[in-house]
This record gives sequence, C-alpha cells and structure tokens, in this order.
Amino acid sequence: MKNWIVADPEHLGGSPRVRGTRISVALILESLAAGLSVAEIVDAYPSLTGESVRGALAELAHQKELQPA
Repeated sequence: MKNWIVADPEHLGGSPRVRGTRISVALILESLAAGLSVAEIVDAYPSLTGESVRGALAELAHQKELQPA
C-alpha cells in the first residue's frame, strides 16, 4: 500500500495531508461529511486525483486505532 498521508513541519504546520499536495486530510473528511462526492472534491481541488483521495481514505481506515481489538 502506498503512503498517501504524509506530515512534515514545513507544510500545513505539520497537519496530515495528501502526499504531493497541500490538501489536508481533514479538508477531505470535512468535504465528505458535507456531502461532496470524491469526484466533486477532485473537481474542487485539481491537485488531488480520485486515486489519491481513495488511497488516503483507505490508509485512514487501516490505521491501528480504527481496527477492532
């Protein structure tokens, strides 16, 4: 699995973002919660691709904290 989520102090103050962009993971989650589709998010933020959004979401879903014990 690719690492789609990265964080470093030089970008967005260290907040998690989608690799290769300045788009925070929180922005993607907020957009989905507001009812936007992946296609609408990609249209709104051209530095994202459908693959990068889905990859970041899959990476979040597979984090240890979200997995059953």
